[in-house]
Amino acid sequence: MNDYPKFEDYRDRFPLAMAYVPWQERPILYENLEEGFCNGTLFPELNKPFTGRRCVK
Repeated sequence: MNDYPKFEDYRDRFPLAMAYVPWQERPILYENLEEGFCNGTLFPELNKPFTGRRCVK
């Protein structure tokens, strides 16, 4: 057996997940849709790579 706490012990104490999605002022698409696909969004304004701390750009 392991000594790790069970999920049931913590599920009421912590949120499952949190997200922040900025408001899009003018939704503009990437001209090169493949670039958008590689970035995970079709909107350059929402391309905010995860750096391990906070979003950049």
